[in-house]
Amino acid sequence: MRKAILGFAAVSVAAAMSLTACGGDDDSGSGSGSGDTAKGKIGVILPDTKSSVRYESFDRPFLEQAFKAAGVKYDIQNAEGSTQRFQTIADQMITGGVTVLIVDGLDSNSAAAVQRKAQTQGVKTIDYDRLTLGGVSDYYVSFDNVKVGQELGKGLQKCLGDKKANIAYLNGAPTDNNATLFAQGAHSVLDKVPNYTKVAEQAVPDWDNQKAATIFEQMWTQQKGKIDGVLAANDGVGNSAISILKKNDEAGKVPVTGQDASLQGLQNILDGTQCMTVYKPVKQEADAAAKLALSVLKGEKAATNGTTNDAQGKRDVPSVLLDPIGVFKDNVKQVVDDGFVNKADLCKGAYAKKCADAGIQ
Repeated sequence: MRKAILGFAAVSVAAAMSLTACGGDDDSGSGSGSGDTAKGKIGVILPDTKSSVRYESFDRPFLEQAFKAAGVKYDIQNAEGSTQRFQTIADQMITGGVTVLIVDGLDSNSAAAVQRKAQTQGVKTIDYDRLTLGGVSDYYVSFDNVKVGQELGKGLQKCLGDKKANIAYLNGAPTDNNATLFAQGAHSVLDKVPNYTKVAEQAVPDWDNQKAATIFEQMWTQQKGKIDGVLAANDGVGNSAISILKKNDEAGKVPVTGQDASLQGLQNILDGTQCMTVYKPVKQEADAAAKLALSVLKGEKAATNGTTNDAQGKRDVPSVLLDPIGVFKDNVKQVVDDGFVNKADLCKGAYAKKCADAGIQ
């Protein structure tokens, strides 16, 4: 990790163990260690498997690793994009005796309802990755999402330079508070550049990549191809824009941003069709969430490094906020070195030479 990563983020709640991403929503992943120092059970509800591969590939196994090492009981399930399923899982977990509930909500309304019900049952809640507006969570752990947006903005500026440029914004889901913060951060950078003009901006419902492609194609048509840069909120949305640019023989000529340091996003960067992505080392986030949950189980006041304002709920939520990392072709290697992506997957076939050229050996 480079210096920008906060000191506490280096916390490792877990001992080194082999990781296997477990799909599905059963309770077979529940730990049953002695729990000598932390009594109770931790429930985790992840949002989906569609918007990002990270939840099952990284968040679940890292959280499992931390809970197993701590010897506590746990139950990790995925709502698969359904608010009804999210509610059902929460009800089952509360009835099943969880004492701390970590939630990564699909939207604030459904997540807030879950948190209020948990509160009535004496269950503490932790917002994970995205803040529940109007909720009652006791803590919030995430990467600083305004900074994520700023990294996107700075990244696009680096790729465009100071020339006159028309910019199209493909924002995330309007129901996702993180998406609002990403856009806020990006605009705080790009709106200050006098040579840049915003020519189009639209949110992508549900972070749906197919909808993103349709939206960007409409933008491209309306602007008669006069788009010089695309501020895309994540790699999936960015790849959708790239697919339309390819249809118009403009891929690689129009810089496109992304987020999540996904395999596809990194390969696009190596190809030169995507200018950058934002890397959020998930293990740091999972470890921080696990540390918070374990402190709550022990009846301790958890360590935080700031607060996050919930304007809707008119409160400041004690928070653990981590720093994101902008990734360009010259530091893709860092993502591989961290083990976030597998070199064999990234560098196979035609990407072998591209990886070598990027210093990935």
